[in-house]
Amino acid sequence: MKKILVLAILIVVVSLFALPNNSKKTIVVSQKENMKVTSTAFENNSKIPRIYTCDGKSISPPLSFVNIPANVKSLSLIMDDPDASMGTFVHWILFNIDPKVQKMKENSVPQSALQGKTSVDKVGYVGVCPPSGTHCYYFKLYALDTALNLTNPDKETLEKEMQKHVIDKAELIGLYSR
Repeated sequence: MKKILVLAILIVVVSLFALPNNSKKTIVVSQKENMKVTSTAFENNSKIPRIYTCDGKSISPPLSFVNIPANVKSLSLIMDDPDASMGTFVHWILFNIDPKVQKMKENSVPQSALQGKTSVDKVGYVGVCPPSGTHCYYFKLYALDTALNLTNPDKETLEKEMQKHVIDKAELIGLYSR
């Protein structure tokens, strides 16, 4: 009888250790998606449609912003061409974009946004217009922890003011050749 009791206790003890321990919590780490800038007019690393170039209407393409971090106070957008023969050519500067803005229609600027100067000293969008070869056009979106107090800044001024305020960055690359 004593042997049966010891065997029964042993089975119970072994069973307890063999069962999964439900008191332990499983920690699942979910990585938040990175911020992105996209366009319905062209995919990343693909050709920018003619309408958005000097060969077309030279209007800005539609853009979408997704996965904007929660603590962002404003967004900035710089569109430039580092392939230009005279150095990087700035096609468009937008800043103080409301972080709630998720889409920009073609040929438009969000109500809250301000624009800066391009490489031709113009405020507003300048369509892509490479003299030769295929150029890469970078649409760089910056999430900032503040709004900026600037008037028609050029790229250098905007980047200097943003320097200590960037929370996240995303980019879309478009290609064009003539």
